[in-house]
Amino acid sequence: MNKNFLIYGANGYTGELITRYAVERGLRPVLAGRNEVAIKDLAGKHGLEHRVFSLDDAAKVDGALQEVDLVLHCAGPFSITSRPMVEACLRNKKHYTDITGEIGVFEACAAMDARARDAEIMVMPGVGFDVVPSDCLARHLKDKFPSATHLSLAFYGMGRISHGTQATMTMNVGRGGAIRKDGIVTSVPAAWKTREIDFGGGVVKTGVTIPWGDVSTAYHSTGIPNIEVFTVAPPSALKAMKMSRYLGWLLATGPFQKYLQSKIPPGGPSDEERAKGKTLLWGEARDAEGNSVEARQQGPEGYTTTALAALNIVQKILEGNFKTGFQTPAKAYGADLILELDGVTRQ
Repeated sequence: MNKNFLIYGANGYTGELITRYAVERGLRPVLAGRNEVAIKDLAGKHGLEHRVFSLDDAAKVDGALQEVDLVLHCAGPFSITSRPMVEACLRNKKHYTDITGEIGVFEACAAMDARARDAEIMVMPGVGFDVVPSDCLARHLKDKFPSATHLSLAFYGMGRISHGTQATMTMNVGRGGAIRKDGIVTSVPAAWKTREIDFGGGVVKTGVTIPWGDVSTAYHSTGIPNIEVFTVAPPSALKAMKMSRYLGWLLATGPFQKYLQSKIPPGGPSDEERAKGKTLLWGEARDAEGNSVEARQQGPEGYTTTALAALNIVQKILEGNFKTGFQTPAKAYGADLILELDGVTRQ
């Protein structure tokens, strides 16, 4: 085993942050991406090796993967970029991880379970804020209440989002929402349901359903067949989400997408902003008779959580601590995985 890993999309906001944290931990990842100037500059800054290739160049992808033991894929939108990298990992028998939050990517990776087992690798999308904290909370609730048939999760992130995250959200505008119903991912209108959520500490917010990754992953982690995920949105955003039910088809067209994408500011939150930010999570599991349990969780700002959680899982894999096939964070490592990160508490 090479005992090293490759960060693809290292020059993106989250990729750069993960690279910095990796170096601080004494790790020496190989940096990769399409932008030769940006990748070379970043590698030079940290004294790391780098590779430049596009995901449609299978020969170069295969060559780069032969040098490492696993990939941490950070180049979204993952609905476009995930499959070619997963296929490359299957071909080369290298572990695959990414930081997606997209339901379709999780479901596509789950469908590759048998192939991953045959290749004796682990395929684990969603090793960042999407979905490690919420996946662990879901598993915790299932462990406390094994007979649960319904699961509701919510998160409240206090901080600015990056260019890449906004780009993915913009690309998905007009596609509506999604829940898990009787074990099946089911489409629902945007902003399908709202509810008041008590995050603890006097923080009570209005949550709205969104097509978050846990609609996929929480089912694989818990077996609970009915799942809804909520986030907190200001009134203006909630209004826009409801309007997208009627205008989403127009916003999804090429000209509007090009315009909307051009208006997304570059970068993401500063170190100071991340240090001040935090994330609150809430979850409820209930059974068919109406019995229920709740749990709350608090942790660092979302991008900080992504970098810490991703590298924690990468290090486990490099040490030989992994399960072959498609895995979710909590399925492979248990509900307390998130508690390994500094600053995370759960009640």
